[in-house]
Order: sequence, then structure tokens, then C-alpha cells
Amino acid sequence: MSIPKKKKIKEICYPFIYDTDLKCDFEIHVDELCCQIGWVLAYLPDEFDDVKADLEHLHPLIYHLNGSVRGKNGIFEQDIEWLTARYDHYNALSKGRVNQFVLPQGPMPVPALHLCRTHAKKTVRYLVRLNEAGIAFEETLPRFANLLANFLFVLTVYIKMKLNVEEKEYISINY
Repeated sequence: MSIPKKKKIKEICYPFIYDTDLKCDFEIHVDELCCQIGWVLAYLPDEFDDVKADLEHLHPLIYHLNGSVRGKNGIFEQDIEWLTARYDHYNALSKGRVNQFVLPQGPMPVPALHLCRTHAKKTVRYLVRLNEAGIAFEETLPRFANLLANFLFVLTVYIKMKLNVEEKEYISINY
């Protein structure tokens, strides 16, 4: 069966949905990450106004990341500086809490943030593949995506600390 590419506008979920290059896959993936941040915001306890404000600032940045491969760049040095400062802020508040690998678990929205974290890692991997395919983009994109994954992890640690939920160490039998 061949997929018909021209349909009524309501029968096309995304203008580039039938493209066969990685740009479309990257954009759909980052769209999912953006949706997951919205999910985290929906489950964020009231006492986390600081985290809420940061995620609300971050939310549109993720869509800027989304369009930065096909369109013009939307992630700039000041975005990386802002995210670095927010990472440093939460890391300082929860300093010493995690010294080993921990299991990705806890009350909501911690598991949702861990899913966002893994999606940020996948975003980096998509950028690696796009680069490998010869698709050019600004170097701010992988820097931002790597930092985003680390920031989301630090948020899980901070939230669990504030909720008095212990981290559960994972001890690998592989390394």
C-alpha cells in the first residue's frame, strides 16, 4: 500500500509528517518532550512555585528547540546561561543528597520529570544523528539539550528533598 501524501488539511496531523528525513522525527520527539513538561506542570504540588516558574519559562524554550533544526535557530547563549543558573540554584539547594546512581522513582511529578529527562537525552541522540546525516544546526542545541537533561534530574532531587522522600540507591551488577 502506498500512503497518499495529498489530503484535506484535517487529514494531515503535521505538515512534514510524510518526510523521510530525521528532522520530522526530531520535531515530533521534541513535541512529546514539550507535552511532558506540560504534564509535569499539571501535577506539580502547590508548594513548588519556584519550580513552576522555571518550568513555565522552559516550556516555550523546548518548542524553540523543536523548530531550530528545520527553521531558524531559537536557542541562544542567554537561554543556556539561564538554564545553567537554574541548574546551579537547585543543585546548591540539594547539595550532597545524591552521591551515587539512584532509581528513577518517587511521587508525582518525579516520575514524569524522569521521563522528561530521558527524552532530553534522546533529543541529544537525535541531534547526533542529524549531524551525522549532514544536517546543520547551531551548537547551542546539543549544549542546551544536554544541560536540560541534567537540569531535569536536579529538579527530581530537589522535589524529593522538599517532600522528604529518600532517594533509593541503585547498585549496578554490571560495572
